[in-house]
This record gives sequence, C-alpha cells and structure tokens, in this order.
Amino acid sequence: MKKNRVNLVALVVALAVIVMAIIVVASGTETYATFWALVPPIVAIGLALITKEVYSSLFVGLLVGSILGSSLVFNDDGDVVSYAGSRVTNTVDHVVTDGLIDAVKGTAGIFLFLVILGIIVSLINKAGGSAAFGRWAAVHIKTRIGAQMATFALGVLIFIDDYFNCLTVGSVMLPITDSHKVSRAKLAYLIDATAAPICMIAPVSSWAAAVASYSDGTGMSGLDLFVRAIPFNFYSLLTFVFIIGIVIFKADYGSMAKHERNAIENGDLFSTEERVEGSQYEANEKGRVIDLILPIIVLIAISVFALVYVGGILDPENSNYGNFISSFADTDATVGLPWGAIIALVIIIAYLIGRRLITFKAAMESVPQGFIAMVPAITILTFATSLKNVSNDLLGSAKFVEAMMKNAAPELANFLPAVIFIVACLLAFATGTSWGTFGILIPIVCNMFEPTNPLLFVGISACLAGAVCGDHCSPISDTTIMSSAGAQCVHVLHVSTQIPYSVAVAVISFICFLIAGFVQNAVVCLIIGAVMVLAFLWFMRSRAKKANGRK
Repeated sequence: MKKNRVNLVALVVALAVIVMAIIVVASGTETYATFWALVPPIVAIGLALITKEVYSSLFVGLLVGSILGSSLVFNDDGDVVSYAGSRVTNTVDHVVTDGLIDAVKGTAGIFLFLVILGIIVSLINKAGGSAAFGRWAAVHIKTRIGAQMATFALGVLIFIDDYFNCLTVGSVMLPITDSHKVSRAKLAYLIDATAAPICMIAPVSSWAAAVASYSDGTGMSGLDLFVRAIPFNFYSLLTFVFIIGIVIFKADYGSMAKHERNAIENGDLFSTEERVEGSQYEANEKGRVIDLILPIIVLIAISVFALVYVGGILDPENSNYGNFISSFADTDATVGLPWGAIIALVIIIAYLIGRRLITFKAAMESVPQGFIAMVPAITILTFATSLKNVSNDLLGSAKFVEAMMKNAAPELANFLPAVIFIVACLLAFATGTSWGTFGILIPIVCNMFEPTNPLLFVGISACLAGAVCGDHCSPISDTTIMSSAGAQCVHVLHVSTQIPYSVAVAVISFICFLIAGFVQNAVVCLIIGAVMVLAFLWFMRSRAKKANGRK
C-alpha cells in the first residue's frame, strides 16, 4: 500500500512537471542557458529518489528537457534561433536523435569496454580464479574489518580508470565481503568512494589525461597543473580518511547502519525485496589465485600501453612521439580502453585455455554472459548520457553555470575556492558527469587567476574535488552506476545509503577550501580536515552506542 502511494505521488509529480514544461515553452519563456537548463536532471534525480526506480525517472527527465528545448534550434554559428515547426515532432526528435542516438554514439567505446570487462569477469569465474581468491581470503582475511580494508586497498591499487576499478574490485571482492556479511550497500560505497577519488589524484590515469586535455590553452602544462593541484584535493583525500575511520571505528550511521546490522544479524545482504542476481562463482578446483591476478595485470598493462598508443607515442609525425607523459595526457580513453581490453581478452582466453581451466566452447559462452551482465549498467548509462546531452548541449546548462561563475568571481576573492567547490558539486550532481563538470570549469578557473597566483592550484583542486563529490552523490553518474553493477547492488539503494557519507565529507571539504583560500598550505588544511573527519565519526559512533543502549 505504501509503495502504491509513493508511485502515485511520483506519477502526479511527473505529470505536473511535464505540464509545467509545456506551459513554459508555450509562453515563450527563454529556456536556453537559464535555470530551466538544470530542471531536467533535477527532475530525474528527484523522481529516482522518490520511486527508487531509475529507468523511468531518467526518461521523464529526458522528456522534460526535450520539451523545454522543443523551440530551440541552432544556426551554423551555434547561436539559438527560433523554431517554427511542430513542437511535438521536435520534442520526439530531441528524445531520439539528440538524446538516445547521440548517447549511444558518444559512449560506444565505453559500452564496448564494459562488455569486454563483463566477459573477462565471466572467464575468470569459470576458470575458478575468483573461487581460488576466495579460498585464499578465507585463510588470510578473517574479519569484517579486514574484508572492507582489503576492498579499499584493491581499489587504491587499480587507479588507471574508474570503470575498470568499479567492475574489477566488485568482481574480486564480492565473494569475500559476502562471506563476512558485509552488506551490498556497504560494498558499493567502498567501491564508489575509492574509484573516482583515486583516479583524481593519480597522475597516471584516464582522469589525469582528461584534466590535462581540458587545460589546453591555459598557458600551462595540463599534467603539471593536475599534479600541483593534488595536495589541495580535499574531498578525494579526506574520503580515504573517512573510509578508514568508518571501517575501523565501526561508525556506520543513517540507512547504511540499518543495512549493516541486517547483514550481520540476519545474513541479509540487501535488506530490500528487490535483489540483484549476479553470476555464480564456479568452484573450479584447478583455479589458483594467479588465474585472477595475472589477467588483471595483463589488462592493466595493455590498457596503459593502449592509452599512450592512442595518444601518439609511436607516431613519428605526432608531437608526443616517444613521450609517455604527453601521450597519456593527449589520449582518448573511450578509444584506448576498449583497444587495450580487446587485446587483453584474446591473451586471457589463450592463457586460460592453455592452462586447461576452460574449453574454447566455455570461453565463447562467456561472451553473451558478459554482455548480459552489463545490460542494466549500459541501459542506465544510455539514459543518463541522453539526459546529459539534452541538459548540456541543447539547453545550455554549461553556459548558464559559466555566466554565474564569471559574474560572481570579482567579488569573492579568497572565498572563491569554496564557491568553486560548491558550484562544481551542484553541476556534477545535476548532470551526473565529473569530466563534463571540470571540462566546463577548468578554463574558467584558469582565467580567474594569474599563473603565479597560488590560489590557481587551490581553485583547480576545488573544481576537481567538487566534480568528484557531485559525481559521487548523483544517481545518474556513470561511476555510481558502475559501482552498483560491480557490487551487484540495487542502484537506488546504493545512492540513498551513500549520500549521507558523501555529504559529510563534502561539508568538511568545504571548510577546508574556506581555510585554503586564506592559508595556501595543503598540509595544514589536510590535518584540520582529517581531525574533523575522525571527530565526526567518533561522535556518530558514540551517538549510535547511546541509542542502542536506550533500546
């Protein structure tokens, strides 16, 4: 009965928003590069949190954005001109062409990479590599704390790419965390809270390459700018402190605490009626731990080579010829990652067949199995990317945010890093993209400060940290989606349990950026932030103990 009431409320809200969008368009209200550009992702996020159902929520957001943009077309110069045709057919065209089709085109490389990762995971499971690691872990990892810290440590080690991180850590650690009764919501948080933050502070990662590419034209080396901003990336660094503290102190709070208690006391890892059924781990007794580790090493090594190859390291006519750092900075991860993954897949199949762990027929059976395992993630990613396209490209949310930032900058002075952090958080949360967020804000931040101004690096860090934070909280973020897939956790459950943790670190990071605006000393700010994180967790732990004592 309660679920039906919630769905009815969500339906009424969705219809009301659609009607409102139609009225706004009919009235001739300007929707391009105004607040209306942020309405579609806000609607999608709100409905997802209300209904706990992400597919329809994303589609409604896409529909609202398409309606708001139904009177917009652009000339060859990129300027908005009025549209005299049917707004109905234009709306459908935006949904299908500008949204769904462009989303598939733009993320085809990522889709391919996800499918190949799914196939590799299936192969490793069939070969008994995961089972062998589970047997090893049963001997060496004896506690819930150990299982959670091992998940965190593995996430830190796989720093090359967040997609690769989410799916690999999930597939490897799932049997271990399950055996120690760690809830799927907690596993999804550990994966998500490690994946993007570690990529954002690792100079050799697809994220570092993206930041470097967005820094072109700023008069500085993109990679140098990235490296010098790392110490001020408070959200990423303090998230690691938060993870270690919450695991060691056993300081879970909010809805996460309920899921953890239910997992420990009742062995229920989901605590909801909806379940995510993943692939079963094959009990192949021939499998050894090396059969899990070696494929991962091969995939990482070849992926790194593929990234620098795409960046031009072997092309004599390319300015990056022979230069690893420049090649990595100029690479295209959507090409390099599937390029490397395909080669790694062939080598892994040959290795496992050569070890006589699987037959060729079993290896080929893993191809559709890997694809099927990734279908939910690919579907959500398609809808989420469609929503981003409509909000960013059609309605001009990027230009709206840029205008706000440029108008506010002169009056903010030393408070600017904290403001940049908040703006980046909100933009990444609403659009679900870290890369899109710092792609918008990095050029703006670089124009705000002289290269000799130490606030430049604080401002860039605030931009990157805010992008990670908003991406971390957003239910339409691809990293959040991948974390749910890797942990085989209900997506909306992961989002709702993670937000209280992310917001806590975000508030402390905001305070650190306020301080850093006046004291450009990363060590001092990080010490203050770490103390605040640990004090907060100690307080929440004490509060939980008192509450349990009263019961």
